[in-house]
Amino acid sequence: MDEVFADGEERTRESNEWERLAARLHPGVSVRLPLSRIPSRFYAHAKRAFDIVFSAMGLVILSPVLAACAVAVKATSPGPVFFKQERWGRAGDRFECWKFRTMLVETPPDMPAQDFADKAAFMTPVGDFLRRWSLDELPQLANILRGDMSIIGPRPVIIRERRLIDLRIPLNAEAVRPGLTGWAQINGRNLVSDEEKAFLDGEYVANMSLAFDARVFFRTLAVVASRRGVDRERGN
Repeated sequence: MDEVFADGEERTRESNEWERLAARLHPGVSVRLPLSRIPSRFYAHAKRAFDIVFSAMGLVILSPVLAACAVAVKATSPGPVFFKQERWGRAGDRFECWKFRTMLVETPPDMPAQDFADKAAFMTPVGDFLRRWSLDELPQLANILRGDMSIIGPRPVIIRERRLIDLRIPLNAEAVRPGLTGWAQINGRNLVSDEEKAFLDGEYVANMSLAFDARVFFRTLAVVASRRGVDRERGN
């Protein structure tokens, strides 16, 4: 009986925590809390078809931009054009995530950008520009075409960020393909805590739909244009 009460108290505490985060992230707005549900099979097939079509179109249409970024990286810094890093994928599977390299080759590996005391010291001459306009993420269109990722979904987590992974698992955020952009990216991006990121990723899974994906996509364009939330405040 004591175990039953303890479990109930734990669930109440978790519910109160999610409600607190919801009030902070969406003030004055009624939101659906993470429910750990998986969307319908129809939605999953439609989403994958959308990913294939739009990632292929993106690679073709943006090929001049991709080529220009590759030349800029190669011409301004010795080392490879692409940065490849193992990330957490769907259901805990790992995959190689591709980006344009924005940091020097001697940069400590597998360290989140926000953890550097002086990130600028490791940045390539064009790295800051590529990051601010999210151009470094464009090679992930190939990851989407391969099936490693989706256009919309929780961002793929670096392997060493175990705390964030553990926070996301109970909310089922690991049960879907990681995304090029996601709900957390348009609600603070790198300015939110791990708890808030996990909550937003779980909230996305609880509300997944074609309409919600469209909402995230178009708001992403606005966020990229404004460059909000690219980095934590300069003083931190």
